[in-house]
Amino acid sequence: KSQANQLPAAVASLVLQSGVSGWTLDSVKSPVSGRRQGLLAVAARASRRHCWRDPRFLCRLKLGSAMAGATKKKGRVAVVVLGDIGRSPRMQYHSLSLAEQAHLEVDIVANRGTDPHMAIRNNQSIHLYMMKSIQLRKLSKISSSVALLLKAITQFVILVWYLCYKIPRPDVFIVQNPPSVPTLAAVKLASWLRRSTFIIDWHNFGYSLLALSHGRSHLIVKMYHWFEKFFGKMADECLCVTKAMQHELAQNWGIKATVLYDQPPDFFHRTSLEEKHELFCRLENDLSHPNGIHDCISIEPRGLASNDGHEQTIFTTRIGNTISLRPNRPALVVSSTSWTPDEDFSILLEAAVMYDRRAAAALNETDAMEEDTLWIDMHDGKQFMYPRVLFIITGKGPEREKYEEQIKKLKLRRVAFRTMWLSAEDYPLLLGSSDLGVCLHTSSSGLDLPMKVVDMFGCGLPVCAVSFSCIKELVKVDENGLLFSSSSELADELLLLLKGFPDRCDALRSLRDGALRMGSSSRWSTTWEKHALPLINKVTDNSRWAMRPGYSFGLLKENAVARVNRTCMQQNVYYSMPLSMPCSSTVV
Repeated sequence: KSQANQLPAAVASLVLQSGVSGWTLDSVKSPVSGRRQGLLAVAARASRRHCWRDPRFLCRLKLGSAMAGATKKKGRVAVVVLGDIGRSPRMQYHSLSLAEQAHLEVDIVANRGTDPHMAIRNNQSIHLYMMKSIQLRKLSKISSSVALLLKAITQFVILVWYLCYKIPRPDVFIVQNPPSVPTLAAVKLASWLRRSTFIIDWHNFGYSLLALSHGRSHLIVKMYHWFEKFFGKMADECLCVTKAMQHELAQNWGIKATVLYDQPPDFFHRTSLEEKHELFCRLENDLSHPNGIHDCISIEPRGLASNDGHEQTIFTTRIGNTISLRPNRPALVVSSTSWTPDEDFSILLEAAVMYDRRAAAALNETDAMEEDTLWIDMHDGKQFMYPRVLFIITGKGPEREKYEEQIKKLKLRRVAFRTMWLSAEDYPLLLGSSDLGVCLHTSSSGLDLPMKVVDMFGCGLPVCAVSFSCIKELVKVDENGLLFSSSSELADELLLLLKGFPDRCDALRSLRDGALRMGSSSRWSTTWEKHALPLINKVTDNSRWAMRPGYSFGLLKENAVARVNRTCMQQNVYYSMPLSMPCSSTVV
């Protein structure tokens, strides 16, 4: 104790001699008080009682203004999507939760495309870094393999440039997989160079998507599989979307992953009458006048207010301040698709034709009956056992134009199709306004779940979904939806659920109640806080500690870092700092 007054000067001298920057001396605590707090450092060649007298080993330091300020500074996470962020809802939800629940700064690095949700754009803690999409169409005419290779190299260089130079250093990188090439390699390199934690969020397997067009035995698919597995095992932590995928990663890939089920965010809910009316007024032109198509929906009047304040859409009526649903409205069935080979849209087209014919047969309608006469009766309010059905198909993708041409050739009396792309704000409103959802997702790997079904449940919308291996983790038959394996089965389900629409369809009402219970029982924020937030807190703490001088110079053992950091955070930001200390020394 008699030497206590001389200790600060000696410590300050050693700090300068050690060449360790970024530390300032505020005060030195006595080993007696330090021992009472349970944070004593034991040197290899000194006893606990006298180690504090020899500043060559360890001193109890309280961080000065530089490091104290760093502890209060918000952490940072980079969310990486080599694709259109507007079409990656799960990564948008990750970003919102990281900003609002984990209180972190978030940098989204993604390709320029459709706008993300307004909540993303308006959040001051979320920063968008948009890359230009790479298109090598001219080269692809010469050699598809060369084009793919050049595209991957170009994407790798651009991605590394953004991750290592354009954005501030993050504590954590969270990357969406797929695509795997070159994303995983680029993010791994950036995480190593910037000493950040590397997390993969497994949505599916990239090689399985490539196999849809090339076959699983193709050399490119095998190389992609090796690449995905090799770099996947380099991740520090992993998230995945199903228990089936978790088991596959653990058993066949040697990767430990945490299951984080997709759940609907709070802005997916049943739509009010006023919201429905406003939405259908905005969509009226697209619904009633679809490029000159003449069908059972196009005869409806436009949603314009007349002099007496009467305003009518296909589904709603406003008289003064009173809004009501039209009793003779068509049933609204919505399906969201990416228009890709893993979603066979022809199933829905065939089912629609079957519904139209079977409904006509059940009502004893003949082909000789004039379509215009039938449509006028429907418009005037005549009730039928089976209603008109309007299918709204949302989404963008390579096969959209192909199927739009097929739709134009259909001759249907009770069924109409509309294809459109909705904003991120209008899409939940449409789901909440619909009567039934249809999911055509089959999963290239058989291990992921369609997020569109989760969104539908969040809006209380029952679903008819294609049956595949793990879909029962989400869709409970006769509780919140039905499953089908063919177009004929889907047609039967449409007839079963829509019979007596809108007031006497008990089967549809029962499934709607189950979907509401499913959607309200769990939300993204609560699921994310339970399963993802602890992992994020752990890796951000470890990443910040890894940037501190003691760890950077190899003076602290790896397995002690997390424990010491967590304890020190709880003890008023006091740290045991190694100075000129042998690497064999330990921290307890």
